[in-house]
Amino acid sequence: MLILRRDFLKTLAATGTLAALGKSAPAAPPGWRQFEITHQVTLQSQKTPVRVWIPVPQDALDYQKVLEMSWRSPAAASLLWEPTSRAPIISAAWLDPAMPRKIEITARVATRDRAGYSPGASPNELAEYLRPTPSSPTDGIVLAKSREIVGSRTAALDKARAIYDWIVDNTFRRAETRGCGLGNIAFMLESGDMGGKCADINSLYVGLARAAGLPARDFFGIRVADSAVSKSLGKSGEITKAQHCRAKVFIEGKGWLPVDPADVRKVILEEELAVGSENVRALRERLFGNWEMNWVGFNYARDFTLPGQKDGPIGILMYPYAESPDGAVDSLDPASFAYSIFAQEIV
Repeated sequence: MLILRRDFLKTLAATGTLAALGKSAPAAPPGWRQFEITHQVTLQSQKTPVRVWIPVPQDALDYQKVLEMSWRSPAAASLLWEPTSRAPIISAAWLDPAMPRKIEITARVATRDRAGYSPGASPNELAEYLRPTPSSPTDGIVLAKSREIVGSRTAALDKARAIYDWIVDNTFRRAETRGCGLGNIAFMLESGDMGGKCADINSLYVGLARAAGLPARDFFGIRVADSAVSKSLGKSGEITKAQHCRAKVFIEGKGWLPVDPADVRKVILEEELAVGSENVRALRERLFGNWEMNWVGFNYARDFTLPGQKDGPIGILMYPYAESPDGAVDSLDPASFAYSIFAQEIV
């Protein structure tokens, strides 16, 4: 078993060196919550070679800290970083047909609720989160719709709020969408099909914001505890299907502002509420500028190729991803790719 301490993560990101440590994990800082998240992954394919990439939590500004990470597997496994976004990924490869295709990863993460702005963004980082990606362009119909929504507004916060309100009013959550959706925002606008899940709805926010000149990014992660805000916005214990992505927008002179229009639409659907109801109005206000951190973020990566990946690129990495000699393994098909994720709060 390999254990990584949070104090070493920045060094690891720079050098790719792994360190085995034996001390117990540090306690969460005062005012923070601490969660233990365990991935258990089993691949059914007996062909070789077969490889898996699993997204794991990262440090995030002033509201999320990785305290400890460990993994165990009969396969050779290592911690990697996606080159552009620096997304942390644990990858394992099986070369021996007789070797069990299993890996278990445990992470301890401290979080605290986000309210208002978080500082910290370099010019290079802001430039990165203005760039288009294949599934999230900023020209054509995306640019036209962004201009239509923003209108004559010039203040960054006013633009950000106008786009947020338009998303809440014009999208809907579709329960039958596989996983969290694909985030193909040009298709949504061109087809007029504004339904989907978080990776569709929040990615649409990010793309429209970027087209309006506002740096923005998706943050892909998973719910880890019940919610004090709404029964629809939390999950504890067995969280295998609790993946959720959020969005941030950068307001010049202030910092990163958290938003989550997709969760407004989730509550509207699952709790059968009217858009204009008092509860939805209150939630709409709350989720423009606040995140309840009963959720842990993995990465900001979009439209990229994993280190060592053959069948790429992929749009997002929120679920484990694997490849066998037959190509990519469907991460949403339990017959070929079985995994479970568990979370518990450490008190």
